[in-house]
Amino acid sequence: MIALLIRDLRLAMRAGGGFGLGLAFFLIVTVLVPFGVGPQSALLATIAPGILWLGALLACLLSLDRVFALDWEDGSLDLLATAPLPLEAAVTVKALAHWLTTGLPLVLAAPLLGVLLNLPAPGYGWLVISLALGTPALSVLGTFGAALTVGLKRGGLLLSLLVLPLYVPTLIFGAEVARRGATGMEATTPLLLLAGISAGAIALLPFASAAVLRVNLR
Repeated sequence: MIALLIRDLRLAMRAGGGFGLGLAFFLIVTVLVPFGVGPQSALLATIAPGILWLGALLACLLSLDRVFALDWEDGSLDLLATAPLPLEAAVTVKALAHWLTTGLPLVLAAPLLGVLLNLPAPGYGWLVISLALGTPALSVLGTFGAALTVGLKRGGLLLSLLVLPLYVPTLIFGAEVARRGATGMEATTPLLLLAGISAGAIALLPFASAAVLRVNLR
């Protein structure tokens, strides 16, 4: 499992592998929003939690089509399916690699980009906590979508259409945690719901993704 994780991390670090692409997109979204809505500080402070969460969500989509595509093209996916390592474990490792190269950088960069959107000071900690709890669910859900569309030509658009509706609950509760934290309101309830979504996705979806891959490999 460790060797598979290191391999996927190295592939992501290569040119065109997807590492940094999500961060660049996140930065572009954050920079362009003030130009679109105007320089009103109060308005930017109000929409900052939702914009930051939406930018992180869309940034996670950019590299999802590469989760299984390279393994499908070079035949490695067939080897993984027949290896002693359970396919469910391989799927989990790939989701972890996606989070380490996409989700974790977004979590670390969000407070810096929050400055550009005039995010209130109390909201920074809650934003980081919500992204740290929610982005693993985005990676696991995205891995499931990538398993559904593996082998399809130009499946990137279909992947986005399949995954985006699954992302909506995570987006709602994640943005609500950041919004309540920024305004000084109680954020425990949406935080627990967000953690529950991530825990449920991590516990169940690797089995669903592995089952889908087995069907696609037949």
